Amino acid sequence: MSTQLTAPVDLAVIIVNYNTSGLLRDCLNSVFASTGNLDLAVCVVDNASPDDSVAMVRAEFPRVHLIANAENVGYPAANNQGLRDFGFAAQDAPAARLPRYALLLNPDTVLPATALAEMCAFMDAHPRAGVSGPKLVRLDGSLDKACRRSFPTPETSLWHLLGLDRLFPRSRRFARYNLSFLDPDAVTRVDAVVGAFMLVRREAIEQAGLLDETFFMYGEDLDWAKRITDCGWEVWYNPQVTVLHIKEAASRHSYRARVAFYRALTIFYEKHYQATTPFYLDWLIRGGVRFFGGLDLLVRRLRGQYRAVTRTQG
Repeated sequence: MSTQLTAPVDLAVIIVNYNTSGLLRDCLNSVFASTGNLDLAVCVVDNASPDDSVAMVRAEFPRVHLIANAENVGYPAANNQGLRDFGFAAQDAPAARLPRYALLLNPDTVLPATALAEMCAFMDAHPRAGVSGPKLVRLDGSLDKACRRSFPTPETSLWHLLGLDRLFPRSRRFARYNLSFLDPDAVTRVDAVVGAFMLVRREAIEQAGLLDETFFMYGEDLDWAKRITDCGWEVWYNPQVTVLHIKEAASRHSYRARVAFYRALTIFYEKHYQATTPFYLDWLIRGGVRFFGGLDLLVRRLRGQYRAVTRTQG
């Protein structure tokens, strides 16, 4: 392993960064301020940031193993670099030398001091949990709805694209996309949690493999959760831990990021559901994604919500 771990650690933290130097500094400070009996190692993978992210990490966080990419390879590919760096997916890596858990963490998160220890303890207490995530809140204190989700089945995606989940947020049928009918403070088994804070068990990674690099950004966390649950593991939402998520710090103004979102919907559908979908429904789903996606992009362009960003990650 290029991180040269001298002894096994409990937790490997992988942070993929693009152009968010200030937020990355705050995130790393919160990680290293963690309390509890937990051994951890941190890897930052920088996707060719034009700001001073790389220099900042080298100067201020010598404990961090830094991978500085020459180009933006995308979110799943960069996370896989970090996972491989810790020995995951290496055929000759003995399990006893691998971290017990891997954490995918966004640089626009700030952790309370006990978050990492509490989340690992939660996984220890739930041996069938392959994945878990905390309650994520935005700067205004509102819930980040993506922190607990259902898989975007054709039906669930249709209700979301039609906006029925927003019209009927308490409906167990129409609001499955973000599970808005659930109590946000109840520990719940769910289909997926968001990659902004995605804690994954070593054995689940060994069985399911690494993230699918067909995705550029968005959808890869859902796909990973789907493959992990298909291997028989569980996914849990644990709101007993709350983490601040500033969210989309590098991509909120990116046209490419929004295109990637709709592309991810299509990739996920084709990979997991197309083979069992009748041809007429398949046509409707594909047409719906193109229509509603195109309409969304057009409206956002007309509103002037996009600036000239050609490469993004967030």
